[in-house]
Formats: sequence, structure tokens, C-alpha cells
Amino acid sequence: MTFLVLGVTAVFLLGGVGIAYVIGAGSVLGFIAAGQDIYLAVLPQRIFSQLDLFALMALPLFILTGEIMNRSGITRVIVNLMMALVGRVKGGLGHANILTSVFFGGVSGSAIADTAALSNTLVPAMVERGYRRSYAAALTAASSIIGPIIPPSIILILYGALMETSVTALFVAGIVPGLLLAASLMVANAICARREDHREENEKDDPVLSRSIIAALPALSLPVIILGGIVGGVTTPTEAAAIAVVAALIVGSRQDGMNAQIFWQAVQTTVRLTGSVFMILAAVAVFGYLAGLLQWPQSLAGWVSGTGLSGLELLLAINLLFLVVGMVLDLPVALFLIVPVIAPLALAQGVDPTHLGIVLCFNLCIGLTPPPFGACLAVTASVAGVEYKKIARAVLTFVAAEILVLGCLILFPQISLFLPRLAGFVAG
Repeated sequence: MTFLVLGVTAVFLLGGVGIAYVIGAGSVLGFIAAGQDIYLAVLPQRIFSQLDLFALMALPLFILTGEIMNRSGITRVIVNLMMALVGRVKGGLGHANILTSVFFGGVSGSAIADTAALSNTLVPAMVERGYRRSYAAALTAASSIIGPIIPPSIILILYGALMETSVTALFVAGIVPGLLLAASLMVANAICARREDHREENEKDDPVLSRSIIAALPALSLPVIILGGIVGGVTTPTEAAAIAVVAALIVGSRQDGMNAQIFWQAVQTTVRLTGSVFMILAAVAVFGYLAGLLQWPQSLAGWVSGTGLSGLELLLAINLLFLVVGMVLDLPVALFLIVPVIAPLALAQGVDPTHLGIVLCFNLCIGLTPPPFGACLAVTASVAGVEYKKIARAVLTFVAAEILVLGCLILFPQISLFLPRLAGFVAG
């Protein structure tokens, strides 16, 4: 019976059925196969208890903020500023691509949303200036994962709610790793610019710096408002998300790109994205309940104990597992399926929960870029009109840079814990 359930689940998954329905239906069949169907009556309560978390209130608000920014012309203003800053150096438009992702990471926290918006703006601009389309698309996909690392971050909100870890501490801890990731991608882009002889941009091609700064000042205030309130202890992440929506509306109106129709489109997209995430979370709650009843976490913990892994070895083994899982499963699915089973093993070894959250979320975000299932790679290939296998080859250099940063985070916990300790959110 168990093998039948696994077979039916695999067929549905390969057939393109929505992942939430596959996980939910497979879990219900798993209850029946395991003779635990009496507990099906408790599932509604389990689902609502899984979703009834204060931290999750920030999720739709940050998604709405990103949608407003992407639709109101703020993207164009920020791109012009980044081009004015670094456009004249070799590979300058590639650097501008990365820096734009850093800015949007400080506002929306969504890799997929940033990928779609910037692929439509930056890839054509890079192609016009002599970049290969596959390279431009690959860099855009790789830099988009900065968004879920630099606060505010949707995945960090989900992790904090799931593992009962301070979202504020996670936000502060994500700043340095996010900037380190941006720096590593800029180094990789500089190397590729020399190798592929990306021409230096002419001064006449670039916006005037002073004019670009003035035009971008209202938009630049958004990360300051969000992070300043959270780090300063003035607002919770949820309150900061609500303020961010209002601020994005004001800034978008100043750019003359916001009206009632655009706002309504942003709300509709936010509802769809939020609904899909919560559907997945509901299905994963059912699976988690089944796993608890069958004592899978305890069995896994016993197996790990039997291997003798501990400390750094255990953390490296966990990250290797997450690299594979992140390339196959969606972020929320991987987070809610795997983290509750694996994370307690590392925490029992004395790993700091904030550091573990940054490392695991960073790891899962890397899975958005490499082939064969990288979600950001697929979005960029579709929006930019690039053959998938070409962009898959081009992105490998940047994936290597991301894995190198992940290794540094694993080996040197102080990279992610320095700022939270300085701000008093994590004990020294």
C-alpha cells in the first residue's frame, strides 16, 4: 500500500499537478496506508494552527510592496542610478544589474518577483550594449537570489515562524551575507567581463549621476524606512511591511507610474501569490503531522547519531542535502518539509539558531538558479527569450560563486552573527 501511494504521488508530480495538491493528497493517502486514518479528523485544526502565526502577516505585505515597485516605474529609476554609479567600468551594466538586485532585496524580499521585473528591463539593455543574451539572463537569475537574503526576506519570515526564531534577528543577520553575495557576483562578473571583453560604456550612454541621485532619492528611502524601523526596534517586521506598502504607494505616485488600475493589478497578483504559498503551507502541515505520527524525525535523528557526525561535519552534511533539495523543491515546500526534521539535529549540537536559519535559507535560495529545475533560471529564460540550455551553461560560474559564499558562512558563523550581536538581538 505504501509503495502504491508513493507511485501515485510520483505520477501526479510528473504529470504537472500542482505541488500543493500532490503533497496534500499524498499525505492523506499516507494516513490511510499507515492505518492512521482516525487522525484525519484533526487535520483542519492542524492546518489552521500551522498558518495562524503572527509573523506570516508580513508575507503578503512585502509581496504587495514589491509588486507596487515593479509596476510603478521605480525599477527604471533605480537602474538609471546604478548605471550612473558603475556604468563606465568594464562590465558596468552587469554590476548595475547586481546592485539593482541589492536594492530590490532591501524592499520586496522575493527572488521570483525581482527576476521577472529585472529580466524585462536589464537583459534587453545588456544585449544592446554587446552582452550575450544568455550571459545577461544568467547574471540576472543569479543576482535575484540576493532578494531573499537581504532583509526584508519572505523566506526568513517563514523560517522564523516555523522554528520560533526571532525574525528581527534573522533580518539583521542577513545583511552582511547578502552584501557578501553581491560582492562575490560582482567579482565573477568582472572576471567574465575581462574574459569576454565586455566593452566599457561610453560616458554619453550613462545617466548623469547628480540627476539620477535626485530622481532616485524617494525610492532610496524605502529600504531605510523598512530596515531602520526593524533594526531600531521601532517596528516589528509586520508593522514595517505595512509601512512599506504605504511608502511604495507614495514613491510610485511621485514617479507618475501609479494609478488605481496598476494598484488593483498589484493586489490581484499579491492575492494569487499569497494564496499559492498558503496552499503549499497547508499541504505541508498535513505531511508534517503524518511524519510526526510515524516518528520520522526521531528515526532520522537516530540514523544521524549512528553515523557519528557532529559539529561542522554535521552542518556540512546537512547543507549538502539542502543543496540537492533546493534544486528540486519550491522554497516554501523545502523549508516546511525538511527544516523541522533536520534543523533540530544541528541545534542539538549547539549551532546558533539564527546562524542556522541564515545558512539553510541561503542554501535553499541557491537552488533557485542552477539547472535542471532552477525557478529563477526558468523565469529569466522565459521572460528574456533565451534557450534554457544556453542560460544553464552561462549561470554555472555564478552558482560557483554563490556556493563559495555559502562555504564561508558555514565555516565562519561570525559573518552572519556579527550584526545581530552588535545590535543585541543575539547573545555574544
